[in-house]
Amino acid sequence: MTLQSATSRIPEPAPRQGFGARQYLVCLKGILVREGLRFLNQRERFVSSLVRPLLWLFVFAAGFRQVLGVSIIPPYKTYVLYEVFITPGLCGMILLFSGMQSSLSMVYDREMGNMRTLLVSPFPRWFLLISKLLAGVMVSIMQVYAFLAIAWFWDVRPPWTGYLMILPALFLSGMMLCSLGMLLSSMIKQLENFAGVMNFVIFPMYFASPALYPLWRIQESSPLLHKICLANPFTYAVELIRFALYGEVDRGPLLIVVGFTVLFLGGAILAYDPSIGLLGRKQDNGGNA
Repeated sequence: MTLQSATSRIPEPAPRQGFGARQYLVCLKGILVREGLRFLNQRERFVSSLVRPLLWLFVFAAGFRQVLGVSIIPPYKTYVLYEVFITPGLCGMILLFSGMQSSLSMVYDREMGNMRTLLVSPFPRWFLLISKLLAGVMVSIMQVYAFLAIAWFWDVRPPWTGYLMILPALFLSGMMLCSLGMLLSSMIKQLENFAGVMNFVIFPMYFASPALYPLWRIQESSPLLHKICLANPFTYAVELIRFALYGEVDRGPLLIVVGFTVLFLGGAILAYDPSIGLLGRKQDNGGNA
């Protein structure tokens, strides 16, 4: 038997197979479980996420009930109490703060080295970031439903179908706000600088929106502020949640929320790309220094 014939019988190595759906699901499950366990172990985080909107519901709404009247505007069929009107905005507040809190954990993991361990895995980086994003949205949705359960005892009782229809609205709004937080986390070098950025983003977005007062009142008092509210992505998240909570779908806010989600998520994925993103530039500057 010649050497040529012997070598011809050696089987060629099989081409390297990519990850299958099962491997992707196992990775996603691991990230979701990790974030869920972290949230359960941080009970003060859960309590603080509920105390903030409950204070607005119990104290602020009670004080301004007689001052800030609400006319009959969609999706409401009749006059509603002020605490009923601000409930969708408070749900949006939970999503907004939870999204920023999730991005804060990403900055912390990056400083501690945990983020590098996650990003060097063989899975695509975009999949890891989206999995991290889904984990943050999952936690924020649980907080919103806990808030709605408490608000039910405060006579905030939307139709039962609204509790189901609000789920897609919460998911899309949470994706948009968590994507924004992820994009901001890629621009922050140190954990100490994140608090200032949060205050610069959270409070203008929340107060320049229909979370606390109708847009028609804002337009009557300040046309400039009304234009700012229309340019605010959080405005459309609140309106999407408001209509969904009463069994309706407002296509305008729905399309805008989806558009901003794609924009923020795409920017975050590019920013965390070491070849072209902001994170890679920071690491290069740190290494050159």
